[in-house]
Amino acid sequence: MAKKSSIEKNKRRIQMSEKDLNKRSQLKDLIMNKSTPIDERFQAQLKLSKLRRNGARIRVRNRCELTGRPRGYHKRVRLSRIALRDLASKGQIPGMNKSSW
Repeated sequence: MAKKSSIEKNKRRIQMSEKDLNKRSQLKDLIMNKSTPIDERFQAQLKLSKLRRNGARIRVRNRCELTGRPRGYHKRVRLSRIALRDLASKGQIPGMNKSSW
């Protein structure tokens, strides 16, 4: 089980990134547009750098929904490999079974 503070910090980052998504995308589009004047692009770059870091989508860490484990994460089921194996062996994930020999 991950630390509660790490899980909560990641939840805050998710909320911030959703909140700042439109503003960041507009500034990035303005920066990448070659037809806009260079001084406007520079001002947009400064505004983008003034935004909070945790508002960036790249700062969000994929974590297991059950345990909060950050490593061995399966994107399709949003679980870590350990939690996925436990649930599969119990038969709680449809269409998946844990093989053993």
